[in-house]
Amino acid sequence: MLYLNNMTKKKIENLLKKSSKILFKKLPQKIRVEYSPKKEYGDYSTNLPLELAKEIKQDPLKIAQNILSQILKQKLNMFEKAEVKKPGFINFFLKESYLQKQVREIIKKEENFGKLNLGKGGKANVEFISANPTGLLHIGNGRGAFFGDTLATILETVGYKVTREYYINDAKVSIQIQELGKTALGKGTAYLTPSLKSLLQKLRPHLKTLKGESEAGYFLAQNIQANIQNFIKEKLKINFDRWSSEQNLYREDKVKKVFDYFSKKNLLYKKEGAWWLKTSEFGDTKDEVLIRKTGEPTYFLSDIAYHQDKIQRGYGKIIDIWGADHQGHIKRMQAAMEMLGYKGGFVVLISQMVRLKSGKKLSKRKGEIIELNDLIKEVGLDVSRFFYLSKSLSSQMEFDLDLAKTEGEKNPVFYIQYAYVRAESILKKAKKLNFELPSYNLLKHPLELVLIRELIKLPEIIEDTSKDYQLQRLPEYGRTLASAFHQFYRDCQVLNQDKKLSQNRLALVFATKIVLKNLLSLMGISSPKRM
Repeated sequence: MLYLNNMTKKKIENLLKKSSKILFKKLPQKIRVEYSPKKEYGDYSTNLPLELAKEIKQDPLKIAQNILSQILKQKLNMFEKAEVKKPGFINFFLKESYLQKQVREIIKKEENFGKLNLGKGGKANVEFISANPTGLLHIGNGRGAFFGDTLATILETVGYKVTREYYINDAKVSIQIQELGKTALGKGTAYLTPSLKSLLQKLRPHLKTLKGESEAGYFLAQNIQANIQNFIKEKLKINFDRWSSEQNLYREDKVKKVFDYFSKKNLLYKKEGAWWLKTSEFGDTKDEVLIRKTGEPTYFLSDIAYHQDKIQRGYGKIIDIWGADHQGHIKRMQAAMEMLGYKGGFVVLISQMVRLKSGKKLSKRKGEIIELNDLIKEVGLDVSRFFYLSKSLSSQMEFDLDLAKTEGEKNPVFYIQYAYVRAESILKKAKKLNFELPSYNLLKHPLELVLIRELIKLPEIIEDTSKDYQLQRLPEYGRTLASAFHQFYRDCQVLNQDKKLSQNRLALVFATKIVLKNLLSLMGISSPKRM
C-alpha cells in the first residue's frame, strides 16, 4: 500500500514543485521543506526561493512572493495562512480543520500508519555486527547490533525486501584464527574473558584430538560463534536471515574465482613476490595486496569475494556497518565494488567507540572488555536499545549507566513507555469507544493541536531516516511526542461530562497510542500495558 502522498511535508513539496515549474525552467535537485524552528514561523517552511535565487539571479523575496501567489491560486484546505519572510523563506501554517482530519487518518491506518513505498519491493542487504568469532560480544558490538537491526526495520517499513546478514570471519588461513588456536593449545597469549576461559576448559578434551593451530582455532571459533548466535537470537531478540561464513568462500572456490576475474580484467600485477590489485585507478589512495609473498591471501581478497557474492544475489542496495577500526578499509572496498561492476547503492557506515560514563575506553589489548550480556542484565534490553540509538553512529558515545538504571521520568525510555501505558489506561477506563464520528472538530485546545502536529510527523521522520540513516531521529521524536501527550493529559480532561468532547479526546488518545506503538516497534522496544 502506498501512503507517501498523504504526508503533509510531501504535499507541500509537491505544491512548491508544481508552482515553481510554472514560473521557472530550472529547479533545484531537491526541494527542502523543514519543520519551522519557532511557532511564529508556522508549521513548515522552505528556503526554495533562496536556492532558486542562486540559479536565476533574482531577488529571493520576489521569487518567494511569485511562488506563493501560484500556490494560493489553488483551492486548498490545508493552510490557515502562508507567508513570505526575509531573506527568502515561505512559512506554512496548517489549518485547524486539516489537523483534526489527520486523527481519522491515523486511526484508519493504525499499524500501517508510517508505512511507505519508497523501496518498491527492491532488495536490500544490511550486514551488521559481524564480530570476529574470537570472543563474545562486548558493549562496542551492541551499537552496531541495534543500529543495524533498526535500520533494517526502517527499510522494510518504506518498502524494501531486506536481508539481515552476519559475516563470520572464520577462515582457517586467517591470522586471528591461528592465534586463537595457539591460545587454545596453550601456546599463545591472546586475551580471553572469563566466559571464554570457561568455554575453553569445557572444550580442552576435544582440542587434544585436533592437529595444528588452524584446526584448533577453527574448532574453538565455531563453538564461540554458536554461543554468539544463540545470544543474539535469545537475548538481543535480533533475527538474522543469513549467516555467511568466510571459510565457505574458500570451500566453494569463490575467493579463487574473484582473483581469476581480476586477472582476466588485467587489474592485477606482481611486485616483490606479492599480488597487487590496481585499486588506485578506482579512487583508492594506493594499490592493495591480495596475496602476500608467502602465498597467503589477505583478508581484503576474501572480503571482495564476499561482496561479489552479495552482488550475485541481486541486491540493489548493500549497506555494511563496520567498527571504527575498519575506517581505512572503506575506500579500497568502494574501489573493489566499482571494479566488480556494481551499479547499485553501496554504503559503509562506521560505528564509533563506546565509553561508559566513567570514561573507561574499551580496549582488547588491555583486556578491558565489558560483555554486552552484562550490560543487558544490568539495564534491560529496551533501555539498552534506546540508549544506543540515541546518538549518531558516527560520533563517539558515552553510555550513561546511572541514567539507564533510573526507573523514573528522567529515563527517556520510561518516559516514552509511560506515555503509551497512560494512553492504554485511559482507553480502558472509557466504557464505550466510538471513533466513527463524522469529524473531530471539537479538538481545538492548543495542546490538542500541538499533539496532532507531532503525531503526523511519524511518516515524514521514517522517510527522512530511510534516506540518511540518522536513526537518532527516532528516540528524539519519541521524547518530543511523549512530552506533548503528557502535557495534553495534564491540561485536557479526557473523560468528562461533555460526551462529544470526550469521544473526540478519546480518539486523539487512541491515535497517540497507535503512533507510540508504531514508533517503539520501529526501535525494537516493547509497548508495555502497565509499569
